[in-house]
Amino acid sequence: MGTPHNSAKKGDIAKKVLMPGDPLRAKFIAETYLENPVCFNTVRNVLGYTGTYKGKEVSVMASGMGCSSIGIYSYELYHFYDVDQIIRVGSAGSLQDDVNIMDVVIAMGACTDTSYANQYCLPGTFAPIASYDMVAKAVEAANKLNVPVKVGNVLSSEVFYNENTSATQAWRKMGVLCTEMECAALFMNAARAGKEALGIMTISDHIIKGGEISAEERQTSFRQMMEIALEV
Repeated sequence: MGTPHNSAKKGDIAKKVLMPGDPLRAKFIAETYLENPVCFNTVRNVLGYTGTYKGKEVSVMASGMGCSSIGIYSYELYHFYDVDQIIRVGSAGSLQDDVNIMDVVIAMGACTDTSYANQYCLPGTFAPIASYDMVAKAVEAANKLNVPVKVGNVLSSEVFYNENTSATQAWRKMGVLCTEMECAALFMNAARAGKEALGIMTISDHIIKGGEISAEERQTSFRQMMEIALEV
């Protein structure tokens, strides 16, 4: 069995999947943290691996960028590969003065400017939220690892280069911690499938104060976020 986007057979993928955006970050997580990782997907270079972490089977697979991309991969994992939990581990841009570069953010909810929810034909606005149990376990894991985290609302934006220059300040006024591009679709797919999802992000740049880290640092230095996710 496979899909147009995933060459894995049923049983090749664990019940829990870590999902970074970057395929090379997926490879890094697998080679750094998993015992005996086996690559189950190379279609479109969206790399996926399954191995064990502290004796428990876990998979890691890239999602690509944006709600549309993670929407495809997470849907297939939930519906075609019997995955129960997906944890997005990615980068984000801070919107708040007290959320600094390299800080770890756990998404409790995900605002969005995307039209992803339109497919459900709901008579109102759906609020995409993470699994409370997974949020609680992530906070507990962070405390054990002595990693301070911020927990709250994030923005899953449809655009990276936004023509609307006032959008950032509008979301900032509502207390949104940071902006990224995937959590909302992941949370909606999980809700519709009756499964669980979580988003853990490391701040890679500060949209208000300025400053950013390099692409190479993004790939290899987000260890605190990765370790929290593996412990959930």
